[in-house]
Amino acid sequence: MNAKVHELLNQQINKEFYSAYLYLDFANYFEEAGLDGFANWYKIQAQEERDHALLFYQYLQNENRKVTLEAIAKPDKVFTCHMDVLQAGLEHEKYVTSLIHDIYGAAYEVRDFRTMQFLDWFVKEQGEEETNANDLITKLELFGSDPKSLYMLNQELAARVYTAPSLVL
Repeated sequence: MNAKVHELLNQQINKEFYSAYLYLDFANYFEEAGLDGFANWYKIQAQEERDHALLFYQYLQNENRKVTLEAIAKPDKVFTCHMDVLQAGLEHEKYVTSLIHDIYGAAYEVRDFRTMQFLDWFVKEQGEEETNANDLITKLELFGSDPKSLYMLNQELAARVYTAPSLVL
């Protein structure tokens, strides 16, 4: 495996764990606001991000590459409204998409087809993540100003359950 590709994959482990921390911070915001359904949605997002980190970790292990774990930064955003949280989530997903594309591009440059195939799932996953984040923003724009509708949206998000990724390494 090319050294640059290895470095980027290793960095992505930390980025995914940071994403989990960030989404737990979002869940904290919504718990404090009394929106346990929104909090549930972000707790599940945190679980997904943690599992993404472990997929990168396992991929490097399977490739007999050293994994170096770094410190995970503390989320530092302060939110003043629900929409700020959702928009920060969308922006973060776009950022993660750019990171995946950077790794894919580096693998493509050195014809690392195995890594490219591994990343194909993440490329698709990021498309879904951005769509979900956009949809949540749209729903809050439509229903967030009406307490009854916000309650129903909160109930919808409370029903979300975690499903582990089915990526075969």
